[in-house]
Amino acid sequence: MSRGEIKRLFEPESVAVIGASTTPGKIGYSVVRNLRNGGYEGKVYPINPKADEIWGYKVYAGIGKVEGPVDLTVITVPAALTYDSVKEAVAKGTKYITIITSGFGEVGDYETENKIVACANEGGARILGPNIFGVFSAAGKCNTTFSANNILPGNVAILTQSGALGIAMIGKTAAANIGLSVMASIGNKSDLDEADCLEYVIRDDSTKAILMYVEGIKDGIRFMDALRRATAVKPVIILKAGRSQRGAMAAASHTGSLAGSDEIFDAVIKQCGAARAETLEEAFNWCNFAANTPPPKKHNFVIITNGGGIGVMATDACETYNIPLYDDQNVLKEAFTPMTPAFGSVKNPIDITGGATSTDYNLALAASAATKEVEGVMALYCETATFDTENLTPMVKETYKKHKELGKAIVYALVGGELVSDSIRALQKDGIPAYSDVMHAVSSLGVSYNYQNYIAKKHDAADWAKIDTAGINSIIDRALADGRSFLLANEGSDVMKAAGVAIPGSEVAPSLEKAIELAEKMGYPVVMKVVSRDILHKSDAGGVILGVKHKDDVIAGYDTIIKNCKKHNPKAVIDGIEVTEMVSAGTEFIVGGRRDPAFGPVVMFGLGGVYVEVMKDVVFRALPISRDEARSMVDSIKAAKLLSGVRGQAKRDVNSIVDTIIKVSTILNECPRITDIEVNPIVVYEEGKGLKAVDSRIMIAK
Repeated sequence: MSRGEIKRLFEPESVAVIGASTTPGKIGYSVVRNLRNGGYEGKVYPINPKADEIWGYKVYAGIGKVEGPVDLTVITVPAALTYDSVKEAVAKGTKYITIITSGFGEVGDYETENKIVACANEGGARILGPNIFGVFSAAGKCNTTFSANNILPGNVAILTQSGALGIAMIGKTAAANIGLSVMASIGNKSDLDEADCLEYVIRDDSTKAILMYVEGIKDGIRFMDALRRATAVKPVIILKAGRSQRGAMAAASHTGSLAGSDEIFDAVIKQCGAARAETLEEAFNWCNFAANTPPPKKHNFVIITNGGGIGVMATDACETYNIPLYDDQNVLKEAFTPMTPAFGSVKNPIDITGGATSTDYNLALAASAATKEVEGVMALYCETATFDTENLTPMVKETYKKHKELGKAIVYALVGGELVSDSIRALQKDGIPAYSDVMHAVSSLGVSYNYQNYIAKKHDAADWAKIDTAGINSIIDRALADGRSFLLANEGSDVMKAAGVAIPGSEVAPSLEKAIELAEKMGYPVVMKVVSRDILHKSDAGGVILGVKHKDDVIAGYDTIIKNCKKHNPKAVIDGIEVTEMVSAGTEFIVGGRRDPAFGPVVMFGLGGVYVEVMKDVVFRALPISRDEARSMVDSIKAAKLLSGVRGQAKRDVNSIVDTIIKVSTILNECPRITDIEVNPIVVYEEGKGLKAVDSRIMIAK
């Protein structure tokens, strides 16, 4: 869909309202009222067979009676009448239809919803909804919502899947003096969705920041593509419900969309450059700051405070949001000594002490504005008995103006009683980033800073490995012919060989005698593992024995594995025992991947071994990825420090991990019948000595 096409949804030249009403309180009444009161300059055609005039507009008995073309049709009639209304709108030639009416997919009636979409699409029209509260566009002066009579124009665009929450958002933005460029209710996403609406706001000149409320993603590939293009030009903040399993169920029942894996959603939006907020307040703070404050471009930030406690809180918050604090002591001393008492501190945080007045703050913040090395400032204030509170608001306004004129980012955290709260409200009405909480202030700056880092970062094209795809497909063919949905251990090893992933030498022994022969040929110690189509988690079944050191251990181990596995699953068919060389000690990690219902193939990396599901120190990325992205996965886990060498150990071979991530990604990309792959553990050795993939578990489908 081109920009010119989608623009007609937000900036139509003519709007028909089917179900327009003369009764105040009715949805059809409110939509027409909002078009009138919002200053819409196009043509409005209320459709109602029992009225002559509504809000000064001539009323038509049917949309077919309208003389001119209709760009947008808004439907507010009951669910039972909606299909016929869509049919009439399509016959009229309308290109966009917004359906405010509810009672479709969100209550289980997908049949009618799909029928409506099919009717519209066959006639060349697109549907937004059903189950929405409408659309607002400041550029088009077009308000087709039924809720908000007077929306404050501005530069924040909101796309929301929840209608009720969206209506509440309009009220909250007005209270916080946040102007809107676009407000679009997405509803059931029967046809158009977030990705389509992003096409408009990406290019809308008045939109400086985008806020999205999401409950579930149906087409993750399209969503990622649109989100990447959006974040290339504007910051995007996402608030998503359904983080918990119960929350995901609630989201599905509310909108008719299934919420995907939250871990994958979280990883994907970060990969695409968006920030995820936890609360509405956080989301509004971040959007408002990003839309109205110069983005910090350098790595030099200072904290100026009159209280050591909130200075420490801000320092902790800076670490959370990866904000680097400037520490050139010579520059800091020269800039801030004149207004800092001897018992204060000119180290960062700059502590001008609890005795500071508005004059001291003016001097300190004038210094941060004038110091060219300083790019961003966190100004913290604790209410004290000595501070001239009546000058707090003027001081903040003046210092904010200085920093903004110089293109420097500054946020304020003002902590105190009722007078301070009054000051915050007054400052926020003037668009100044003043908050009552340190974390709110620092996080707003941090999100903006991290977005600038994303923009500055080079986004390389995808990297793929050379693998034996034909060989892997032949392994899958044999397994499917055998009626299996997974590969056996030895088949998994063969897949690793075909992808060029280093594995220990191994072979399957169909008998005890063969197991002894293989062990002695490989050289002790060896590992013995069960090979069975009925046992996926070998360790859980007692099907793995490590450190087999001689012939007697092979005999005892063979018998133990058979007994354990038969006890675990009496009906298990055991094909043999895999004898594998015992790899030398290293650091254990996991590389894997799966096909997410929404986002397609995703790759995983993390701390491996038997406790991977307990520790859950893993990260995900959606394909495709570059080597740099694969390296960022390695750096993102908490256990990344193990790779740099700890307790006298040498650095680990990170390049071999990156190679393996790319190879597993390529397997997923080129072999679509592989649904899940888990290589665990990969034992990583010293830098330059590579790794060994000890075990792999691969699930397949037709």
